[in-house]
Amino acid sequence: IEMWITVNICLYLSFKCISAASIHRSGTCQLQGRFKLNGMYQDGDVILGGLFEVHFFTVFPELIFRTEPEPPYCEKFDMESFQQAQTMVFAIDEINKNPNLLPNVTLGYHLYDNCVMLGMAFRAAISLVSGTEERFSNLNCTGPPPVIGIVGDPGSTPSIAISSVLGLFRVPIVSHYATCSCLSDRKKYPSFFRTIPSDAFQVRAMVQILRHFGWTWVGLLYSDDDYGIYASVSFKQEMQLFGGCVAFSEILPHDNNHKDIRRIIGVIQASTARVVVVFSTSSYLMALMDEVVLQNLTGRQWIASEAWATSPVFHTSRFLPFLGGTLGIAIRRGEIQGLQEFLLRLCPSNDPRNNMLKIFWENMFRCSYKTGGMAIDGEQVKKVCTGQEDLIITNTPYTDVSGLRAAYNVYKAVYALAHALHDLMQCEEGSGPFSGNRCAAITNLKPWQLVHYLQKVNFTTGFGDHVSFDKNGDALAIYDVLNWQPNSDGSIRVYTVGVVNEGAGNGKVLSLNEDALYWNFQFKKPPQSVCSESCPPGTRQAMRKGLPVCCFDCLPCRDGEISNTTDEFWSNPDKDQCVPKEVEFLSYEDPLGISLTTASLLGTCICTLVMAIFAHHRNTPIVRANNSELSFLLLLSLKLCFLCVLLFIGRPQLWTCQLRHALFGISFVLCISSILVKTMVVIAVFKSSRPEGKGAMKWFGVAQQRCTVLVLTALQVVICAVWLSTASPTPQKNNQYTRSKIVYECAIGSVAGFSMLLGYIGLLAAVSFLLAFLARNLPDNFNEAKFITFSMLIFCAVWISFVPAYVSSPGKYAVAVEIFAILASSFGLLVAIFAPKCYIILLHPERNTKKAIMGRETQNK
Repeated sequence: IEMWITVNICLYLSFKCISAASIHRSGTCQLQGRFKLNGMYQDGDVILGGLFEVHFFTVFPELIFRTEPEPPYCEKFDMESFQQAQTMVFAIDEINKNPNLLPNVTLGYHLYDNCVMLGMAFRAAISLVSGTEERFSNLNCTGPPPVIGIVGDPGSTPSIAISSVLGLFRVPIVSHYATCSCLSDRKKYPSFFRTIPSDAFQVRAMVQILRHFGWTWVGLLYSDDDYGIYASVSFKQEMQLFGGCVAFSEILPHDNNHKDIRRIIGVIQASTARVVVVFSTSSYLMALMDEVVLQNLTGRQWIASEAWATSPVFHTSRFLPFLGGTLGIAIRRGEIQGLQEFLLRLCPSNDPRNNMLKIFWENMFRCSYKTGGMAIDGEQVKKVCTGQEDLIITNTPYTDVSGLRAAYNVYKAVYALAHALHDLMQCEEGSGPFSGNRCAAITNLKPWQLVHYLQKVNFTTGFGDHVSFDKNGDALAIYDVLNWQPNSDGSIRVYTVGVVNEGAGNGKVLSLNEDALYWNFQFKKPPQSVCSESCPPGTRQAMRKGLPVCCFDCLPCRDGEISNTTDEFWSNPDKDQCVPKEVEFLSYEDPLGISLTTASLLGTCICTLVMAIFAHHRNTPIVRANNSELSFLLLLSLKLCFLCVLLFIGRPQLWTCQLRHALFGISFVLCISSILVKTMVVIAVFKSSRPEGKGAMKWFGVAQQRCTVLVLTALQVVICAVWLSTASPTPQKNNQYTRSKIVYECAIGSVAGFSMLLGYIGLLAAVSFLLAFLARNLPDNFNEAKFITFSMLIFCAVWISFVPAYVSSPGKYAVAVEIFAILASSFGLLVAIFAPKCYIILLHPERNTKKAIMGRETQNK
């Protein structure tokens, strides 16, 4: 058998080589085969491709392995998706009539139906990018590609597959409905964009709704595709962060297996969860909802993802008793002027490339263009289509433009490609973005060139919505919250009852109009969906083994104990009553706090005293040596270091939490940078005293010294500003150290920000220590480097020992350790650098002369 397989493969490859050789000799490429696809086509100077789910299912004929298989065909026409395809046609027609957008260029289109099947979608995408001409003789590959960009695919799984291949050639793809968060990976999908928010935002939006109503015990259903799988993983993670639990998690079968469907219904019925979250498209969900009706499964609150929250297939009166009251999120609704009139003007075409129009006509009017009739969705019809039927009298999702969501995204996607192409054509030669400042030529356009402009597209639609893409190609995250309510005719009508906006300026992500909500329950109130009710007074929680944390039993308190609904009480020493938990923080009344405050004020007073001494003797040689201005700046920064300690003591508040580390970081950087510059001055003065380095001080004068200190300190100010603006420290209550106490402390907000603050101080200290150490053996009159070396040695030793002490200290003692490190390092710098100078100034004024200093220099020589 293996030998026959090998022979067949060799024969096949030989045939292909012969075919390729003949093609090369003839100078013409010939189409080897054609996929049977439903589509719509219009010629133009530049062609846009489109992929839409116009049918719900793909049917594959039976394989008999004797003849070439028949191509698959599609069933169950989707009027809403066809409306989306026609919206693309309308947008292109509108652009072609607009003299200000793409003047002198006519856009065409080539749209295909993917039939909600990966294989069909991939065939359609390959047909779009490779072209459908029977022969192609231009082997130099000049001129524009068959399509310059593709709108679609609406499904995440097809989008992943198509983008993985077409992304290699940087063909721009703008999806209007693919939401998988995985598609935000720019390394894997470099040319993928979308006008719908990612699932990462959708999941957070749905958890916001659950949090709002206190639903901590929910069921989860998701489709067996990338959209459902990725969304389910994100949902479980977000639920864990929120403190909720998933009661059950089931995959909807892609083949609608009836046995699996009934098993899932049994799981829903057996669960105590009253809320069921569903991440799925309509096609995966239809079989389940049919079974819900058959099993008369009521009393459940359904939460719909955006993929089916607006699907009209569930809005019939048949589903109202079961799906009424459903809450869902949907992409923002928009309005498109002139679209309805355009949709009603549609006429069927005899062009085989526009066969989708005939299929639509037959499904809309339940007629057939074939004599003798045909089966439409399993129903035999004998009425013959004339093409003169009137769309105005119809009432279907195709003609309903009151809730344009996916269609509005299609409209934005087409305009995004058009604006990118327009920007490309406005490029002036010599100032282009490509190599050699060149521009792209419309006559020889490369897809990757359009991707460059598509990433920067920025415009506003006629409805007033802003359209742009972030660095991952994602759109802005705003959702409408929907509620399914009874209509006057017994069907379901969808109402917008709120908004989820992650970019809300007031910080309120979820806004709900609860008075407008419809609840499909007996008391017309939201249901309770918790695994265990909160324990009443007199009982305590006891976790159930093997179950999530949301499930617990309420056991009576032991003798001498009582329980309270809050976590801020603890039993007294006699165990006979509850008293408020002790609140712990480093206060000014605490002996430890008093000691540290005293040390802080003492250090501040000493700094002030030294400044007064230096100011009084400012004209003496020992003060003027090595830039007295730096000495005063160093004393000022040390005073700030001592004073910042006071922000660490007392009950943490938002402003003290924000200021304590910022002031600490800036003060110490100002201090260390002054010491660093003083060390550099010592080295520069020594070099300038030698014949080969007479110009050293010319390059490091007073102005340069000030500038160096200013720049080094400004960097720390930037670090603090970024930290405080992105993840600011905040006060928090901590019960982790001991259950009997509440520790008030400042959460640092961002570990990275705090680490950068300390790391920058450590870097400057290390550089200062290294320079001072290298300059320690200079002549005596330059021996301030020895004192700097000693001070930096103390500084580094204190902060190296600080890290393990801080990590191992609980509660207020961690704050005390940090304060001690600040005080110890500040006193070390103050004493090591300024004590020798004060000793000479106050006790040996005879040595505070230029002659004495120079005499020492002579003696040493």
